[in-house]
Amino acid sequence: MADVPTLVEQARQGRPRAVARLISLVEGASPQLREVMAALAPLAGGAYVVGVTGSPGVGKSTSTSALVSAYRRAGKRVGVLAVDPSSPFSGGALLGDRVRMSEHASDPGVYIRSMATRGHLGGLAWAAPQAIRVLDAAGCDVILVETVGVGQSEVEIAAQADTSVLLLAPGMGDGIQAAKAGILEIGDVYVVNKADREGADATARELNHMLGLGESRSPGDWRPPIVKTVAARGEGIEEVVEALEKHRAWMEEHGVLAERRMRRAAGEVETIAVTALRERIGDLHGDRRLGALAERVVAGELDPYTAADELVAAVTEQG
Repeated sequence: MADVPTLVEQARQGRPRAVARLISLVEGASPQLREVMAALAPLAGGAYVVGVTGSPGVGKSTSTSALVSAYRRAGKRVGVLAVDPSSPFSGGALLGDRVRMSEHASDPGVYIRSMATRGHLGGLAWAAPQAIRVLDAAGCDVILVETVGVGQSEVEIAAQADTSVLLLAPGMGDGIQAAKAGILEIGDVYVVNKADREGADATARELNHMLGLGESRSPGDWRPPIVKTVAARGEGIEEVVEALEKHRAWMEEHGVLAERRMRRAAGEVETIAVTALRERIGDLHGDRRLGALAERVVAGELDPYTAADELVAAVTEQG
């Protein structure tokens, strides 16, 4: 059993091994997870969470690494949560070595962690909210959450981040899909990376056109900026950081930041509750009550919704 109070204290001191151990407890759904979250609750809440998302190949890892460098120059402690595809064999992160962020590996002011999606859709690992809390409580000023890059369905980051950065690149097909619903609607800051390529200006224009359509904005509302970068050379990254800071200031001024964090906490509580209910229902597999309900549905005596209501009632009574 892990010594949770000691781990939390060491994490607050910036010890990477303690942070790693706490996140491992989160990922492994340890029986000590409740104790960990209870210890971290009063320590978290100070970090600025930035989601970095976009289709595969747009340069998310390179951009994230460049953002880390910019924030470190500003004296900020940075946590990076990089959510990767899962290995079909081990369930671990396929890109777990984070080769493109290796320049920060020896920096004590940077903590980088890969997490596997383990089949979770939406671009994030299921344990991401708790892992964010660990990095927050460990004293990170900024937490960059780089998502897996699954494309149009990767909208879940908008619910987990204070600010969402959407990366696009010329020639990736995003321009053609600029008017589509989904991932291209979640950005608070848009970044056209690889801007030294042909078509970068056209991509930026199409994005600007999209932002001018459909959505009516009142005076004082946030209008997402479009920043062009060449992340591999660090070009435009300071402008991205400036846009992020402007968005954070706007959210604080208009109460949006507190509202987003309330929604995030509500979603986290709901997910934990639903998971607990699902586990209890799973315990009923093979139970005679579930079998009896299934027989009545097959016989036409019950509709599946009424059967489900009875199952939920049985689980609630059991709890």
